[in-house]
Amino acid sequence: MKIALIGTGAWATALAQVLADNGHRPFLYGIVKDQIDDINQNHVNTAYFKDKKIHEGIKATLDLKKALKGAHVIVLAVPTPAMETVLKNLVLHLTRKVTIVNVAKGFSDDNRRMSEVIKGIIPKEMMFPLVSLIGPSHAEEVIERHLTSVTATSLSRARGHRIARLFSNNYFRMYIQTDEVGAELGVAMKNVIAIASGIIEGLGLGDNARAALVTRGLAEMSSFGTHFGGRLKTYLGLTGLGDLAVTCYSFHSRNFKAGLEIGKADGAKAFLATNKTTVEGLRAAKTIHELAQASHLSVPIVDAVYRVIYEDVHPSEMVAEMMSRPLKEE
Repeated sequence: MKIALIGTGAWATALAQVLADNGHRPFLYGIVKDQIDDINQNHVNTAYFKDKKIHEGIKATLDLKKALKGAHVIVLAVPTPAMETVLKNLVLHLTRKVTIVNVAKGFSDDNRRMSEVIKGIIPKEMMFPLVSLIGPSHAEEVIERHLTSVTATSLSRARGHRIARLFSNNYFRMYIQTDEVGAELGVAMKNVIAIASGIIEGLGLGDNARAALVTRGLAEMSSFGTHFGGRLKTYLGLTGLGDLAVTCYSFHSRNFKAGLEIGKADGAKAFLATNKTTVEGLRAAKTIHELAQASHLSVPIVDAVYRVIYEDVHPSEMVAEMMSRPLKEE
């Protein structure tokens, strides 16, 4: 089966290799000619994986129409800030009803989840039930064919099963779940907790502090998510605890690495002035902070990260403030 992947980044490339390993024909669409040539001619994506050889069945193009031609499944692997622009362009080229698989995590500028953005732009008659591929995974490990488990999250269990069968193999396993709201909120919120985890590492506060952060972060994710309709068991699964753990403890995580730099500098100003990577947790901190305030929800970890990023408060001051909060039952 031909499958179009929108994007030529690390995650798009890694997922293309999974699909090629499964006997499918992945076709990447991108806008950087050097990357397209690198993939087609050298079978590498140097920008993300240096000289790591990728499956020779992976093809890439600068022509969106060519990428989409004959594809029944479209994988959206673009940063959340670019999603609306990409979708508006994509919809102009759709000629048949397709399955959309979203792998982006985060919120739009007006605080909508990615599924809400996609459903708001792609006409219902041109799209089967949306599926989100989300869970604890780093492209750097998937490209090496390391064991990975994620979810096919969809309101349609049947469509989730279909995508799970498409991607699953002996190193990449997909579970099906239907809690779209809970999963999307969880995988967005864990990015904020991961920034806090990096800050703790940068400040040199040790493993005890990190364990407390992850535990209380999970509680914060659960209470926030269930308030908006998510299911509690979602936060004990791959899109909750699983994604939280891999993001908070790995140097592959851009959110963790962002927090690490902020912690080492005891401030966010220098990082924000020089950062050129997509750090989804920066936007997510603002969205969750605003949604929590509007609903009178307590999210102290997210609020602390928000103040460090948007109010230029020193992380060390926020740690001291949080440790002096009134005592309460767990």
